[in-house]
Amino acid sequence: MAPILNSVRRGRLAPQQYIDGILRADRTLLARAITLVESDLPADADLSAAVLDAIMPHSGNARRVGISGTPGAGKSTFIDCLGMHLIRDRAESVAVLSVDPSSPFSGGSILGDKTRMDKLSVEDKAFIRPSPARGRLGGVARRTRETMLLCEAAGYQNIIVETVGVGQSETTVRAMTDFFLLLAISGGGDELQGIKRGILEMIDALAINKADSGNEARAERARVEYKSALHLFPATPDGWSPPVVAISALTGKGIPELWEIVLKHRAQLDANGYLAERRRQQARSWMHELIFEGLEDLFRLDPTVASLLPALELAVQNGSVAPSVAARRILSIFRSK
Repeated sequence: MAPILNSVRRGRLAPQQYIDGILRADRTLLARAITLVESDLPADADLSAAVLDAIMPHSGNARRVGISGTPGAGKSTFIDCLGMHLIRDRAESVAVLSVDPSSPFSGGSILGDKTRMDKLSVEDKAFIRPSPARGRLGGVARRTRETMLLCEAAGYQNIIVETVGVGQSETTVRAMTDFFLLLAISGGGDELQGIKRGILEMIDALAINKADSGNEARAERARVEYKSALHLFPATPDGWSPPVVAISALTGKGIPELWEIVLKHRAQLDANGYLAERRRQQARSWMHELIFEGLEDLFRLDPTVASLLPALELAVQNGSVAPSVAARRILSIFRSK
């Protein structure tokens, strides 16, 4: 153990040290492996790839749950309560991959999810990893998928991905999880106005939170309204009809029943083979996304592009060149190399 700890202090590990640490659920080495795969440094790319290749056979066994929600819906409090139910009542482990919005000016994030999940953050069977969104649409960090695989290889039975919130591209989190839960609250006026139709079409369940402290009747009215709205949508390819439930993350009301819905959904997808097919599609889409990211990096790092791009950007800003013309010009230069 001492050589590994010394290597950690030096900031550099061999691939097998990462791999062994992850497989024995060493939280310190798991955290360092996540930092490695999140790194944008070219020097870390090969090491990250070696670690991911080695742990792949040990991943894929967890329940993957994505959680999004309207502003003020209480996502962190809900996850804290749900995680404690999984640990204390079901004797299971849980990894929470929470994503904080990044500042468009400084690029920084607060990364304060551990402070908002005060009960879960002190549990040995829980692992909470906040990551900055870094401008990613859908409120998902650039390497959330790789982080999920690492946590699965470390033996975590449940992976919860908490997004920034209902945003421009929630399909991102839907495309990496097995179950997508939308958290909402009542008492905000017309309950359906704050959520886009596209979000409702992709959810597997909707939970009305804060059904407590005299708000129970409003929560029930919101539940009925959402349920009626969801009945208007066509059936999903997997044959699942998203239920709507009223819960309280403050008191724990409805949390066990909500998790039973997750388990019922998983059993149905296992039985009809849709879970395996969904994960195959997700893996293919993931590969394509990484290819596009790599092509963008190659484009931006190309010396010719780097030398010509500032002048073209200035010409576009001044109105002397149309954006479409500038784009075609620099892309043609890049393709001809």
